[in-house]
Amino acid sequence: MRHCRPMFFCLLLFALFAPARVAAQENLRSELFGEVDRTLDRVKEKSADLYAPASFKKGMQYYQEGEEFYKRGRSLEDIRDKLKNASAYFAKALDECKAAELLFTGVAAARNDAKSVGAPKSFPELWNKAELQFNKAAHSLEDGNAEAARRGAEEAQSTYRSAELEAVKSNYLSPARELLARADAEGVRDVAPKTLEKARRLALRVEDLLKQNRHDADEARQLAQEAKYEAAHALYLSRTIRQLKKEDKTLEDVLLASEAQFGRIESVLGLQAHFDKGLDSAVSDAISGLKQRDATALKDADQLRQSGESIRERETEIENLKQQVSSMEGRVGSLTESEKGLQRTLGLKHQEEETVRLISSMFTREEGNVLRDGDDIVIRLYGLSFPVGKNTIEAEYYSLLTKVQDAIKRFPKCSVTIEGHTDSQGSDELNQTLSESRAKAVAEYLMANMGVELPINHHGYGESRPVASNDTPDGRAKNRRIDVVIAPRWSSEKK
Repeated sequence: MRHCRPMFFCLLLFALFAPARVAAQENLRSELFGEVDRTLDRVKEKSADLYAPASFKKGMQYYQEGEEFYKRGRSLEDIRDKLKNASAYFAKALDECKAAELLFTGVAAARNDAKSVGAPKSFPELWNKAELQFNKAAHSLEDGNAEAARRGAEEAQSTYRSAELEAVKSNYLSPARELLARADAEGVRDVAPKTLEKARRLALRVEDLLKQNRHDADEARQLAQEAKYEAAHALYLSRTIRQLKKEDKTLEDVLLASEAQFGRIESVLGLQAHFDKGLDSAVSDAISGLKQRDATALKDADQLRQSGESIRERETEIENLKQQVSSMEGRVGSLTESEKGLQRTLGLKHQEEETVRLISSMFTREEGNVLRDGDDIVIRLYGLSFPVGKNTIEAEYYSLLTKVQDAIKRFPKCSVTIEGHTDSQGSDELNQTLSESRAKAVAEYLMANMGVELPINHHGYGESRPVASNDTPDGRAKNRRIDVVIAPRWSSEKK
């Protein structure tokens, strides 16, 4: 037992002093590395690894050696010496970044554009080639050879743009290209050449449009969908025709099968299908039947609407009578207070309507539309557009967002939510991510420029909340929008 006591006291002393020792080590590291860590943060923020790679690499080498010395318990003098050298190279890198940012503006923008459309992953060879060219240009600038740096930057910029274009084409045309490759493998050209050729022409047209303007791709996006459809159509026709031949089907069999399918449509419309004059006559009968059915449906809907309005009017009258009876029962001794409450309510209602009217007048029809959604105010910004696949707010829209800021300031202590929406082109996952990033960008811009502390929430809904048809360019343009939802203070005061 006596032998255990010294060990117990040693463990006790260690437990007592261990936290103090850890705190002392943390303080020592902060004292040694604090300033150089802050410099390193600025260096990374300036992308010195791109603009001043040699100085950045040398600084990181000294910094890592200083960390290794610290971990091994080397002398403070040795550690400080390494960190001093690291700071010197980081400072040199920051100075070099100033000139590089001016010279490399174009190549940096091209690099960001290529990266934003997934070029590093989809076309790694082109991307890596551009990265090497950019790195070589940056080294030339560090060596004082500005002319070589300029030429290298131009080469890198061209390669980045090529990578971006290939990535954009791949993003739009990958589904169609996969189907066209399958069509070649199945020999579709021998069976359905016209449909296959139409798909190829559409795909080539998409490539031409993207070469002309890869950042305004509404038409290209629509044609890519058509190319995908026609390629799938060609595959279907080829497989069906081969199956018919395999089963020794005649042309009469094919026509009769088509008539049977069309007859099902006319049966739903309450028509008797006749094909003795060909499909044209049967199609005309079906169109007439659809028009008559639509007219009847519209008439029924109008009657239902009128009936609904009549019912609501009666319900309103009943509710008003109930309120009058209740008011008369409690009128004694409280008439004055009731009148004051009614006046306050009417005053608030008038104030709300005037405020909404004022905000509506701030925006042109092209810029946006102001709506009421219950107590909320919705500013639907049709006039705010983003580059394809990006969340960048361009300078031409700053004035529009200034109007949004002025509108928000009309509602003290309100809550604001920025909602991002897309059209139905592209994948659900990509549209969801894009709508969220765009809503976040607008929210951050407004908070940074409002001049008041107002928390602004943001949410992306992808393609799930369209306000127009996605089948037309105009409808898709309306669906690609930002909604600014303002919940005024009056909405909480009414509850």
